[in-house]
This record gives sequence, structure tokens and C-alpha cells, in this order.
Amino acid sequence: MRFTTEHDAIAYIFSTRDRMVKIPHGLDENVRDPSITRRMLMRANLNLEGREYVTITGSKGKGSTAALCAKLLQHLGHTVGLLTSPHLITWYERIRVNGRSIPQEDFLRILSDLSPVIDLEASRLEPQQYISPQGILLLIALRYFDEQGVNAAVLEVGRGGRYDDVTMVPNRLALFTPIIIEHAQYLGDTLERIAWHKSGIIDTGSYAYSVPQSREVLDVLQREADVKSAEFYWLSRIDMPEYLGETENGQRMKLGRYGECELSLLGRYQLENAALAVQGVGNMHARLKGIPHGSQEYVDAIRAGLADVRWPGRMHKLQDNPLVIVDGAVNTLSAKSFLDSAEGRLTHPVVTVLGVPQDRDYQAVYELYAQKSDAMVITSSTINPRILFPDEETALTTAQAYISDVQYRDTLPEALEAAYAKAGKEGTVLLGVAQPLVGEAMILWDVDMTQI
Repeated sequence: MRFTTEHDAIAYIFSTRDRMVKIPHGLDENVRDPSITRRMLMRANLNLEGREYVTITGSKGKGSTAALCAKLLQHLGHTVGLLTSPHLITWYERIRVNGRSIPQEDFLRILSDLSPVIDLEASRLEPQQYISPQGILLLIALRYFDEQGVNAAVLEVGRGGRYDDVTMVPNRLALFTPIIIEHAQYLGDTLERIAWHKSGIIDTGSYAYSVPQSREVLDVLQREADVKSAEFYWLSRIDMPEYLGETENGQRMKLGRYGECELSLLGRYQLENAALAVQGVGNMHARLKGIPHGSQEYVDAIRAGLADVRWPGRMHKLQDNPLVIVDGAVNTLSAKSFLDSAEGRLTHPVVTVLGVPQDRDYQAVYELYAQKSDAMVITSSTINPRILFPDEETALTTAQAYISDVQYRDTLPEALEAAYAKAGKEGTVLLGVAQPLVGEAMILWDVDMTQI
């Protein structure tokens, strides 16, 4: 075997990128080349046509929607592959079959088997080209799906769509979660341009579903569907589930023919994701053998899947006394959704721990959290050197415009200690932090990420 450790494997996956003197930056259409991944897929002789694929993109909620789709398909009797990004603790979380992450030994073995294909492509790169790490992970996932007999696969896009590696896999179904202005340096600085990038996941002659979107976004998605002769459906507000109340670790809702259901995810925004997943899975299951779509057995399977889904780190309750909830809500839309969803659970004093990267609108995010907080603790992370945070002086000066009781701590454990001192046993600690800090929280609370 060529690779025997995770360190060596990940170093290899990033090797062509890391050896570049200057990594190309700019709009995806100018710097990303998914055709490299397409050639590797062809040479690796992977199963691109023999199973059903759904590809999911959006600006928020796409990971949750992917997890929901996978769990629903599993309850309908399918063997389900899932590819998501980013991971919270280990790279193996990104590749799953029936919710279980790929074992390390299989990850290393498959990468070793695929390395001749990767090496050949690496030898042909131009000076300003590199092999996408996500493209290599896609190859590993598809080979593992082949070995495990996967008949339905759920693929989450990275940030865009049209130039993302997963679009090299043909799908019969595309799903769109809410699309907002994000990653402007890569996708463009208008909503229409960002929607154009996202719409690139629609395949010729396929189906596409979207949650409610702005008119500008819907127009772009519809145009792309028309060009691709695809059928496009958008859910309206009346298609959304009716919220019925909270449960200890989730919420109750009423959803059409499925009646009153339990959804084992916190976050009011998850209702929208659940509605999209149910619609998409219904479309996908219709092309697969199994439980008749119109049967009570089908209804029961969907209800069971909604109650069984697990997606750690997304509005995740970590403990009681004090109540601690974590979410990667570091842009204005996700922060507002997090705060609105947590409203009924909050007990004062409310102390917010924030770790917002400097390339986000951290000023606006601070302001939103300050409106619901009695105190605030700002922190950062060095786990991922590519993600930078405001320095202490900048963070404190910015936050003090909105809240007087604010502190800065260098690490998450130190920030939590300060938050506990303020919240006591009866208060609430909200963690609105970037992905590396969410992962660190999973480690601190020993959350099992192996099975979802």
C-alpha cells in the first residue's frame, strides 16, 4: 500500500496545490478547471451512470439537506452514499454509506489504488494548474460507493456549482437551498451571478427543485432549466411545513400527506430543508425499485427518516445547565436564523461566544448577536490557517459599539470558561462560530461523528 497514514494521504491530495508558488485566486470561471476531474473519473472507470445521483447546492443549509436526503433514502430501503464538505473533525466524515463514515483503512487503500490515475494527470498539469482536492475526494467516494453497492448517492457542492468538481457526475436531480450573496470574490458580486454559478448543477433532461427564493434567483434557475430542457419546480411558502413546537432535541411539524411529524434537528430553518429533501427524495425514489410511492409504508418511512436524521454541529445542543448550543452561523442570514430558532430555549443571562472570520461581515454579525445577548466573548482559531479572524483590538472595538459587556479570549476553551462564569448554571451559552471552532466543540464534548 502506498499510503499508511492520514497525514501522508492528505499531503498527497493537496500536493499539486501546495507546490504552487502562487495559488490562482479570482472568479471560479477564470481559475477552476473541473475538466481535470472529469478526465480522472473516466480513467478510473467509476460508476457514473449505474445509480441515481442528487446534487445539492445553495448558500446555507445544503449540508443539512444532504443529510436529510440520505437518511430518508436509507429508510426507504436504499444503500445510500453521501459526499459532503467541509468536515468537522476528520476527513473521513466527508464520505459515508448509510450514515457511517468511510473507515481509514478503506480511504488509504482506495487512494493508493487511484494514485496512478492521479499521478498521470499531475504529470500533465500546466504551471498554473493543480488537481482539486475535492476532485480526488470525489474519486475516492465513488470508488467506495461502487464497492459498497450504493444505488443512490447524495452529493453536496462546495461553494458554487457550475465549476465544482461534483458537477462532473451526471445527475437526474438538482436541489437548491437558499441562495444569497456569498463568496463574492469567487462567484461574483451580484445575486444573479451567484445564482448563475449555482444553477450549473442542473443537467440536461433532469429535474430541479428549489426552496422559496428571490425573484432574481428563480429567474436564473428557470432560464438554466429551460436551456437544459429540465423540469424546474420551486416550493412556495404554502408548501413549507407548519411548525408545531419544540421537542427536547428537535421540533414537531405538520407536512402535507405526512401529517404531524417529528424532525430530530433543531433550527426553524430545518423545516425548509426538510420540505425540500422530502420533495427531492420522492422524485429520486420514483426511479428506484422499492416501496410504492403512494403507500402508507412510504409515508411511514419518510416520517421515520425525519425523526432519525442526525447532523452534528448544526444548531446542536451540547449540554444543559448551562444550556450550550453551537452553530456555524457566521453570516447575517444564518445568524438571524440561529437566533430566531433559539429564541424559545433561551434563559438569561445569554452569553454569546463568537468566532467570525474576517472575510465575513463580522460587524453586522456582532450587531445581530448583541441584540439577543447579555454578554459576549469573542475568540478565534488557528486550526485552519486559511481562515483568518479579526485581531483582538479590532474585534473588541467593533463589538463595543453594540454591547458593553464584551471580552476577548485567544482559544475556545478559554472563551467557554469566561462564558460559563457569566452564564452560571441557569443561563445560556450560544456558540456562533466558524467551522474549525465547531469541530473543536465536537471534540471538547466528545461527539461521535462516525455515524449520522
